[in-house]
Amino acid sequence: MGSQTGQLRYVDIGINLGDPVFRGEYHGTQRHESDFNDVLQRALDVGCKKFMVTGSDLKESQHAVQIAKDHPGVCYATVGVHPCSAKQFDTHPGGPSALISALRDLAKTAKESGEAVAFGEIGLDYDRLFLTPKDQQLKYFEAQLELAVEIQLPLFLHSRAASEDFERLLGAVLPQLPKKGLVHSFTGTLEEMEHMIALGLDVGVNGCSLKTEENVEVVRAIPLEHLQIETDGPWCEMRPSHASAKYLKDAPVLPKAVKKEKFSKGLMVKGRNEPATIPHVAYAIAQIKGITVEEVCEAAWRNSIRMFGLGETAE
Repeated sequence: MGSQTGQLRYVDIGINLGDPVFRGEYHGTQRHESDFNDVLQRALDVGCKKFMVTGSDLKESQHAVQIAKDHPGVCYATVGVHPCSAKQFDTHPGGPSALISALRDLAKTAKESGEAVAFGEIGLDYDRLFLTPKDQQLKYFEAQLELAVEIQLPLFLHSRAASEDFERLLGAVLPQLPKKGLVHSFTGTLEEMEHMIALGLDVGVNGCSLKTEENVEVVRAIPLEHLQIETDGPWCEMRPSHASAKYLKDAPVLPKAVKKEKFSKGLMVKGRNEPATIPHVAYAIAQIKGITVEEVCEAAWRNSIRMFGLGETAE
């Protein structure tokens, strides 16, 4: 069990490394020098060996693939258009078919070269219909599911307050995807989680999945063979006010964090979650489930490698 050094090993299956905050830019203003390489190194130092960089639209998917090219064997990309950005299909120069065609080319090429390991982040978000209305979300979720089947990439999925439509559309395509996929940043109910597992999907857990007592009960019930872990940085940090806080008694101490105005090389930035915090997710899950952190990490690692490859062979 475990790696040779006895150190725990992690895959951060959902990390937005394309976000400008990892290059010191916040809301369009450069606040400090880029510390992207430090962010990666801090994560590697705690045993986070693989990173899946989330693509949220065509531009961000291209960026994710570029990050994967720049960090071979460590970073991998997802390619897709997030439900909140799905209206881009209708505003794209050349219309929806041009955007679908561009996504197909990117996903195909990057899959062949080993950089793209999943199709996503795609799905439905009925909490934020002001960003993209329901009809567009449904239409382009379906179109992207067809692409994923055509290219044969596992899914990297997003679902908020849309479980019925989400399950219906997935049910139609999952039989054609042997590796199925993962619902990331899961915050749904116990019943919704059980439906995801019944469909053969894995569940991604991060700080947002551990905010409330209800969240904690859901995580307690996720079968280990369907669990994967993530940070979703720069979002979803675990906070002292969250239900997860009491499960972190034995967790390792995180690197010191300062406000971005006080940035100093080698320190984390307050309010900017990063992959070096992934041990806290694993430790909280272990405490919640009453098992060892080694069991959590090995199960999550195995599940991620089995589903996404990530340059490793499944054990």
